[in-house]
Amino acid sequence: MALKITVNGTVHTVDVDATTPLLWVLRDVIGLTGTKYGCGIERCGACTVLIDGEGKRSCNIEVKEVAAGRKVTTIEGISSNGSHPLQQAWIEHQVPQCGYCQPGQIMACFAKLKGGAPPSEVANEVQNLCVCGTYQRITDALRAM
Repeated sequence: MALKITVNGTVHTVDVDATTPLLWVLRDVIGLTGTKYGCGIERCGACTVLIDGEGKRSCNIEVKEVAAGRKVTTIEGISSNGSHPLQQAWIEHQVPQCGYCQPGQIMACFAKLKGGAPPSEVANEVQNLCVCGTYQRITDALRAM
């Protein structure tokens, strides 16, 4: 079934089953591999994207749910060259260790900041898991913004 979805401001026509998880459409069909697969049950947050500006876990959202004119933003959509202040704060405070969960962490923080939360409070609101335990670095990066 051909569906139209808007990702990072570009309309894509994807020929997939309507129940395919958005995560796999982003990665395998559109080729945006910044969004990661973690747990597959919406717990870890590695697959976080913005849907109409709100942070959502894409591993269990069916692509048909975003085909009705909703706007999806991935890590690639906030800055093509890593120049967004949030990405720069991550670099300056050496947040990533393995880096696997970081796109999801950044997207969750981006959604909260875009929603008006002050940077100093955002780290406490983000519920993404990080096996490396970089939470204090995330807090430091956000407070420095």
